[in-house]
This record gives sequence, C-alpha cells and structure tokens, in this order.
Amino acid sequence: MAKILLVEDNEMNRDMLSRRLERKGHEVLMAVDGAQGVEMAQTHAPDLILMDMSLPVLDGWEATRRIKAANKAVPIIALTAHAMAGDEQKSREAGCDDYDTKPVEMTRLLGKIEALLEKKLAS
Repeated sequence: MAKILLVEDNEMNRDMLSRRLERKGHEVLMAVDGAQGVEMAQTHAPDLILMDMSLPVLDGWEATRRIKAANKAVPIIALTAHAMAGDEQKSREAGCDDYDTKPVEMTRLLGKIEALLEKKLAS
C-alpha cells in the first residue's frame, strides 16, 4: 500500500494510529516533532503525511509550509485535538489537503487517506 509519515508527539496516539494503519497494509514512518517531520518528509518521500498541528520544536502549521515548499504534491492531513473555529481554514492556508479532529475516528480518517492517495495517483 502506501508509505505514510505520521508526525505526532503523543506516544499513545502515535502507537494507536501506526498499528491501525499497518493493519491496513500501510508502511508507517514516525516523527515526534515538526522539525523531524520536515526532515523525514525530505529524506523518505512518503506518499502521504498525517500531521499533528500542536507539536514541539516546530508546530504542524510551519512544518506543513516547509514540506509543501519543497514538495507540493505530497498530500498532508492535519490532525488536531483543538477543533477551534478557523483551524480547518488555517490548516488549508498552511498547505494541508484535508483536516481531521482527534480523537481520530478511524473509518473517517481511512476514507480521507484513501481519497487523497487515489487523487495523487490520478494526477
């Protein structure tokens, strides 16, 4: 399936999401902060990125901007626990292709992942 970069600082969330994605056949790479996420996006060329927005070192908004500056084609889904008014718009302005809230509802997230991967393959 796809190589997915999961950028998430919360170990419990990281473990749960990576296990669920691996069960679906995806290869999962993990980064624990935004700076590491930017570096891994450049060195590992993931098919898709799941980006937590509240990250140490470099937040998800800035990490997304840096990744998209280097590679506009990689789809990025913003993940946030703070579903504040305007966060979806802010994530799209940073360059995210989609947006989801935590706690993650896996069926919904998998649907978004599949849709973006299909769109990427079609282009």
